[in-house]
Amino acid sequence: MDNSFKKIISEGLASLSSVFNSNKSNNDALGIDIGSSAIKVVQLKKKNGKAVLETYGVLSLGPYGSTDVGAVTNLKTDDLSRALLDVIKEANVTTKSAVIAIPSLSSLIFTLSLPNKIDEGQLSKIIPIEARKYIPVPITEVTLDWFVIPREAEFLEDEESSPNITQPKIEVLVVAIHNDTLSQYRDILKKTDLTSDSFEMEIFSNIRSSFNHELTPVMLIDFGASKTKVSIVEAGVVRIFHVVNRGSQDISRNISQSLSIPFEEAEKLKRSVGLDASIDPRIEKIARLSVNYIFADINSIVFAYEKKYNKSISKVFLVGGGSLLKGLLDSAKENFKVEVVFSNPFSKTEAPAFLEPILEASGPEFAVAVGLALRQLS
Repeated sequence: MDNSFKKIISEGLASLSSVFNSNKSNNDALGIDIGSSAIKVVQLKKKNGKAVLETYGVLSLGPYGSTDVGAVTNLKTDDLSRALLDVIKEANVTTKSAVIAIPSLSSLIFTLSLPNKIDEGQLSKIIPIEARKYIPVPITEVTLDWFVIPREAEFLEDEESSPNITQPKIEVLVVAIHNDTLSQYRDILKKTDLTSDSFEMEIFSNIRSSFNHELTPVMLIDFGASKTKVSIVEAGVVRIFHVVNRGSQDISRNISQSLSIPFEEAEKLKRSVGLDASIDPRIEKIARLSVNYIFADINSIVFAYEKKYNKSISKVFLVGGGSLLKGLLDSAKENFKVEVVFSNPFSKTEAPAFLEPILEASGPEFAVAVGLALRQLS
């Protein structure tokens, strides 16, 4: 394990973060979310103990890869650096203190079950050995971080009253990040003249900006351009992480191919029509196919979780630019049969009142960037 990493408890929630010599004394911070189709930035300033929104911005990466707005890209470091500099300039960002999110797709998140008799001091030796079973590349090519998931209070009470009770195994949440990804992000910082004392997995940024100390099991669905990431979180601890091999770009591509129209036009139709059959039933039917596929995959994950832990999901949070698909919220409510809400990360910041409707509407797209900046100010 890289000794420059350490584990922290953030915002009163037991979350796993990777930090490089973290310094929390900054008065302002820039959260940078580099996605597969766009870069989002949010600059916050600490004032009178509150996080004040100074500026925010989003920039599509498609044109930097000679493709369409909304399309998934795989840009080189120089192109990403150039795009980041452009969005920083357009958003009038002033601070040089930044935090970058590590995409979930550039890492692995899994849970290890270890014998309860293992001393926690031995974990640094045991976890890399056990993690090899889950990591498809040599262990030397990744950086590991982990967090021991606390056992439930009710079990601990039973254990005290009945010392002979069968003890469960130790559960450890493990994150493996490819070293090449970390090197690329360090290069981006260097090329853009930004300073950063930390990187963080995007899932933990989402938790920080979206949740309000929910203790019961909740689900966070991050609709990205290329993939949909699903996390089941209990008391701030990620219990399940799953990637669905569908994203918002698939809807645009299917519309483009089915109607024989350019991708750019299909992207506009996706945004204006989405799942609203009253506007255009053709578009709704095409979009519904991808959404149903995503929901079916998520339903199987929820079923497996509820069967394993004998607990039900109490609430669903929607984040990511793809979650703004017209009609998705209502479809999610109908599918999951629980409370479903959009993430509203800007509610944790102070901003001019006239901006509130705009910030609430665009909040799901900026959940990661806001979470990163909040962490820096905490």
